[in-house]
Amino acid sequence: MRLRFPMKSAVLAFVVVLLFLSEFAAGIRMIPVRISAVSATVGNGFDLGQFVEAPEYRNGKECVSRENFVSSCDASLVHVAMTLDSEYLRGSIAAVHSMLRHASCPENVFFHLIAAEFDPASPRVLSQLVRSTFPSLNFKVYIFREDTVINLISSSIRQALENPLNYARNYLGDILDRCVDRVIYLDSDIIIVDDITKLWNTTLTGSRIIGAPEYCHANFTKYFTSNFWSDPDLPGSFSGRKPCYFNTGVMVMDLVKWREGNYREKIETWMQLQKKRRIYDLGSLPPFLLVFAGNVEAIDHRWNQHGLGGDNVRGSCRSLHKGPVSLLHWSGKGKPWVRLDEKRPCPLDHLWEPYDLYENKIERAKDQSLLGFSSLSELTEDSSFL
Repeated sequence: MRLRFPMKSAVLAFVVVLLFLSEFAAGIRMIPVRISAVSATVGNGFDLGQFVEAPEYRNGKECVSRENFVSSCDASLVHVAMTLDSEYLRGSIAAVHSMLRHASCPENVFFHLIAAEFDPASPRVLSQLVRSTFPSLNFKVYIFREDTVINLISSSIRQALENPLNYARNYLGDILDRCVDRVIYLDSDIIIVDDITKLWNTTLTGSRIIGAPEYCHANFTKYFTSNFWSDPDLPGSFSGRKPCYFNTGVMVMDLVKWREGNYREKIETWMQLQKKRRIYDLGSLPPFLLVFAGNVEAIDHRWNQHGLGGDNVRGSCRSLHKGPVSLLHWSGKGKPWVRLDEKRPCPLDHLWEPYDLYENKIERAKDQSLLGFSSLSELTEDSSFL
């Protein structure tokens, strides 16, 4: 059953309880936020808005102590890669905030942020805004040259999926420092309500290059056109594999094996064929399915409760999948910050709201109806709410 709209604002109060409980997670010390805001306006007049400085999350006694300087090459850190651009900046800031808030050792997380060369806000401006919002954050900003991929991108069912930065995940082995052997790739429209270290500890067995939650019940054939399935040779690409759908917005990646196996080139080969044959309609996902589906390390579904943005056309509201939740993902057309500001939020958008550090957000009414819930799993299991 879907969430009933009369309950939509009630979700926020439940989140208050969840976040209160999360402060007792082992290893986290939170220093109260200073009442200040940071903003940026780029040279062309594009205003990124203001962001409140985040609380400062520190390691507890059981965490490995860090020196003042933290290197992007330190293999003992949890390495997270995300894109950073003016359109999704608010989502990226909220995602980082959620990870720090719930990490057992927040100072041991390093963020590799990839910014487009020709974004309305320059990588330098975006970097300054991130530093102002998270003064103690371990991060590095890399510049992604759109011309690397622009000629390989074909039209998609939704224009946003044609953004060159969506394809930056194809080039992580080239973009990130060569000393980075392993990384978690995350989309910008997520929040994490669990310790990111648990996801980092995923073991990639055998020859597997990536790990991700798999959805083998999904209709795999719909991700490719009739041009693909009617070809006498192309379906044979999956020979010897049992391909399942997986979402590329949450992946654990072995960059050593990625580089050694030239997986960037393998993905590009399929993109080149797509330009000639139109074998799929859905942006950057299908080439990953063609290369990896059936050889993915399966990760628990709790690490990608995806589809919360609705479908790619209407952006309709969705409910949570059954089971526990560690990561919520607003894949699809609708984004929580847009719907909240337009005062037409879906019920689950209120779960994203507490991590939003945007200063200019519109004040919204709060409700106390969910104070009886103590976990996200209760929220999914309560039949009166779903």
